[in-house]
Amino acid sequence: MQLCTRHDNTALRALIIVMAGSLGACGFQLRGAPPVSSALEPLEVDCQAPVPASLCLSVREQLELGGVQLVSGEDANFHLKIRNFEQDRRASAITVQAAAAEYTLRHSVDLELTSADDVPIIASTRLTTTESYRYDETNVLAKQREEDSLQQQLSVRLAQQIIFRLAPITPERLQEIRDSQQKTTPAANAQPAKP
Repeated sequence: MQLCTRHDNTALRALIIVMAGSLGACGFQLRGAPPVSSALEPLEVDCQAPVPASLCLSVREQLELGGVQLVSGEDANFHLKIRNFEQDRRASAITVQAAAAEYTLRHSVDLELTSADDVPIIASTRLTTTESYRYDETNVLAKQREEDSLQQQLSVRLAQQIIFRLAPITPERLQEIRDSQQKTTPAANAQPAKP
């Protein structure tokens, strides 16, 4: 009888692992990003090399899951620009034999949001995310897989940071930004009267 219980527990654990893997593969995330206001529609997501396709895809997927209408080119009222991607891998811990025992991965990208008439909604902002992992020279292949998985997770985290930056932009906030822009623009463009 106890053998059946162990078998049932093993089967249950296996089922939970398979379900968790399936949910992760289809893009389901327990900690979802906040919704982005429809005030930013239609929105263009403009990624410039060397920004990885996986990061751009993750941003687009999260926006689409939130119901944001995405377009390209002149059809957009707002342009989300993702630029200057950098990734870094550094040894963060060293063994007694002077070999790397732990690495830190870092991904960084610049984010900017402008309106179709070039009003800066979010000025160029640098976003960064990091993750560390232990390195084992005796199991290089498994550690390479772990690093690849972490690189993907870092792209997802950067995408979530981008969504979090867009979330506070409501119609009211957009109006405040436009009002502020109009107050500063006439003063900057004012020319002295001719005699």
